[in-house]
Amino acid sequence: MGMPGMPGNGWQVMASFRRDRSVTSTRLKPGTVRRIAGYARPYVRELVLFLALNALAAVIVVAGPLLLKAIIDHGVLPRRSDVVVWLALAVAGLALVEAVLSLAQRWYSARIGEGLIYDLRTQVFDHVQRMPVAFFMRAQTGSLTSRLNTDVIGAQRALTTTLQSVVSNVISLVLVLAAMFWLSWQVTVIALVLLPIFIVPAKWVGKRLQHISREQMQLDAEMSSLMTERFNVAGAMLAKLYGRPEDESRMFSERAGRVRDIGVVSAMYGRVFFVALTLVAALATAMVYGVGGVLVVQGGFQLGTLVALAALLTRMYGPLTALSNVQVDVMTALVSFDRVFEVLDLEPMIGERPDAVPLRRSGDREAVAVEFDHVGFRYPAADEVSLASLESIARTDVAPGRQVLRDVTFTARPGELVALVGPSGAGKTTITHLVSRLYDVTEGAVRLDGRDVRDVTLQSLRDTVGVVAQDPHLFHDSIRENLRYARPDATDEEIVEALRGAQIWDLVEAMPDGLDTVVGERGYRLSGGEKQRLAIARLLLKAPSVVILDEATAHLDSESEAAVQRALKTALAGRTSLVIAHRLSTIREADQILVVDGGRIAERGRHEELLLAGGLYADLYRTQFAQQASGDGRRPARLGAE
Repeated sequence: MGMPGMPGNGWQVMASFRRDRSVTSTRLKPGTVRRIAGYARPYVRELVLFLALNALAAVIVVAGPLLLKAIIDHGVLPRRSDVVVWLALAVAGLALVEAVLSLAQRWYSARIGEGLIYDLRTQVFDHVQRMPVAFFMRAQTGSLTSRLNTDVIGAQRALTTTLQSVVSNVISLVLVLAAMFWLSWQVTVIALVLLPIFIVPAKWVGKRLQHISREQMQLDAEMSSLMTERFNVAGAMLAKLYGRPEDESRMFSERAGRVRDIGVVSAMYGRVFFVALTLVAALATAMVYGVGGVLVVQGGFQLGTLVALAALLTRMYGPLTALSNVQVDVMTALVSFDRVFEVLDLEPMIGERPDAVPLRRSGDREAVAVEFDHVGFRYPAADEVSLASLESIARTDVAPGRQVLRDVTFTARPGELVALVGPSGAGKTTITHLVSRLYDVTEGAVRLDGRDVRDVTLQSLRDTVGVVAQDPHLFHDSIRENLRYARPDATDEEIVEALRGAQIWDLVEAMPDGLDTVVGERGYRLSGGEKQRLAIARLLLKAPSVVILDEATAHLDSESEAAVQRALKTALAGRTSLVIAHRLSTIREADQILVVDGGRIAERGRHEELLLAGGLYADLYRTQFAQQASGDGRRPARLGAE
């Protein structure tokens, strides 16, 4: 039951004092409480039963001491064994009822709490999934995860722990005080006078615990951050190549040492908290027995009344202390809700219009035209795509996003290969992002098959456009599941066919686990060329009508590069393609070359035409493609890789 004077809820009271009281000054957005009520509505029946069980449990809190009084006054002192037996059985029955109530309370609390956590988590996850890529480029992953874990659980407490605490403590306190006043108003008044001695030290220790808790969380975060950076594959590889093991160990040891030290301080303050409350509760109990004992001796009331008062006293200070901090508890839960709503209220910049139509008929894989019509684009400002509270550093870039593309107009006819070349930072990658609607244009329109991409359903757009990035991402899963991410209903035969087309089936077949081979985090168990070919196999399995390719062969060895080039020919065959070209061979095969410079199409045409024109393309060719044309055997140069 806990220490004397703090039955059962001592830890809860200490947790309340540890919470940050600055939360009470937080200004909640209008309508927050109404929105919370909306989340509680599906659980109204369970909530009513839950609160009724808490009210019944509060009645039992008072009934127990009163039964003890009856046993002593009407059974023990009059020497009536039958009364003692029956009342003892009543006490046992009450204990059994209390145990059943406790289980029922826990079930309803878990049912409501876990249900609410599920509702909030799935809604936040679904909403975040629909955010534009610019959102993920700014938001810190740990902060997003915290919203789905820490804040969602904090919000759940508003409908379970906090609500239960308020209801049960209020009912318990009212019933306990009423019973104590009925038994002896003198002893009750003296007990209430001692209340400040109980609360003031607790509040002082609580303030210190708040500061310590904040510092402890910060130190834990710093230690976890170090582990996260060093334990992921890229961080571990960097540490192996450039790190100094002794310095790494010393750095971690220092951070872990600070966590250890603050943990010791926190433990000692927690113990001081309990010792102080135990001492005050013991003094209060001594006072009851002292004053009450004198009254019993003088005939003021019976011995059973004294025992009941002492028992009730232990049930008074806990609820009083908890209710003295109820504002902190309630606001902490409401602020957690508010932080969750903050994410849900951030509207995705890329949305599907209510009247959106499918781009193509189901199963239609024919190549389509890609048209840019006087397209202008600027990257969105920070406050348009993200929240300052989700970014790990102070936000300083408050200016509007810079203009990246200006009056870009071109058409890639069905089945054509259009190569994008130009200096780094010219806007080539941005052009490809607009086709797949990773961003929306700010001027003009991008059309596929004659339809504005903003007017078609997002699913049909994803089905039509396939992308192979320069650094393809693979999940920490099997080869089979990584490929099925593009087409969940694909059979093993279709997967094998895609792997053959990507020139990698022989390698996969030779692996001990074949299609069940786990590729590791971000595919780090595979070479660069193997990752690229698996990404191409994923594209072939998807079978899109339009292919966007950041031709990723520049970082590969010659053998892998040749295999990837063979796979790319299969991937691009019969499809409309936009390729950010790094190789002269790709540019020579292009039906149209777009030279991008400063966000504009500076030149367009075929390879020979542009060379004869003697403009920017001819300059780029002479400076970056000459060695590829000469076949001198050196590593082929890239043209404006982004």
